[in-house]
Amino acid sequence: MVRFPFDWPAGAEPPPELAALREEPVVRVNLPSGDEAYLVTRYADVRDVLSDPRLSRNRDRPGAPRMTVEQTKIFQNPKIDRDPPEHTRMRRLMAKAFTATRVESLRPHVQGAADELVDRLAGLTPPVDFAAEFAVPLTLRVICGLLGVPEEDSHRFRSGVGEAWQYMGELIESRRAVPDDGLISELIRTHDEQDGSLSGHELHVWCVILLLAGYETTATQLGSSLVLLLRRPEQLALLREDPSLIPNAVEELLRCQVAGHSLSMLRYVTDDIEIGGVTVPKGSGVIPVLESANFDESVFPDPMRLDVTRDARRQLVFSAGPHFCLGAALARLELQVALHAVLQRFPGLRLAVDAEKLHHHDKPLELGFVEIPVSW
Repeated sequence: MVRFPFDWPAGAEPPPELAALREEPVVRVNLPSGDEAYLVTRYADVRDVLSDPRLSRNRDRPGAPRMTVEQTKIFQNPKIDRDPPEHTRMRRLMAKAFTATRVESLRPHVQGAADELVDRLAGLTPPVDFAAEFAVPLTLRVICGLLGVPEEDSHRFRSGVGEAWQYMGELIESRRAVPDDGLISELIRTHDEQDGSLSGHELHVWCVILLLAGYETTATQLGSSLVLLLRRPEQLALLREDPSLIPNAVEELLRCQVAGHSLSMLRYVTDDIEIGGVTVPKGSGVIPVLESANFDESVFPDPMRLDVTRDARRQLVFSAGPHFCLGAALARLELQVALHAVLQRFPGLRLAVDAEKLHHHDKPLELGFVEIPVSW
């Protein structure tokens, strides 16, 4: 039986297994935990299952398949219901922090951070690691500013989920005593003033999730986007000649991500369901494979070709349905601003090693390149 997630080979090419994956609508696989699950491979089917109430995010059930041998608390917490109506209630509380208006109001802050970081980058002696010196500091600064987390405390929550949990508990108490205008203080007020709308445990869990997911995934995407562009100089030239293409390019770069997989999308089937003509029985695990759907030829012709002029707004990196990524607008803003700042400041930017020497993290839930050495 096929093992999932697939190993990402060194370099900027996707796993070879993805190329043939859509020959079948549903594929049985073994997960790192040793449990079995079904991969959903085609765009239309993936969109359907992402909105199907018979596929539950709540896997705290007897016999439910696990992602890994050691369950990761950030993905599965028995006190947090990830399905409607409880999930709907939580999203309603969180969504006001990520409205289009509020996100757009952050543009000057994101732009200022990007400008400062490219200035700092220019002062270093190449080669330098783009991920460590730009991508992570930028996304970390943005999410810390949004939440009200002191950026200088990053060493306390970047070493692991356990450390982040302890740190956030202390920060919540600190912000309760001395509030600021960040989202954490706003959620504390919701908890304290609106009895029952947000429990103390929910407050703690969601603040940790927003903090960790708020910088890691965007930093990973920014790094992989740069690698893709540096590997395709004709596409890079188009963006240098016409920066107005950058928002469009961001969608295409999201579609063509080369630094992620969908293991964390694992769902539990609460009732028999038919997917692409295949019956998946109740109690099974299902993974909608976003990186497969985004290369579906029926939706994206010539999908292996990166084309920054392509209309790729239908890409599914941010999921779809009730679990569509809350931070999608913020991630898009960061990617657009960052790419514009970097490409403008470094006209001679290039990879400092052969792309085939770029290695991916080898842990099932740790994504992205280990480092991205660049010169200019």
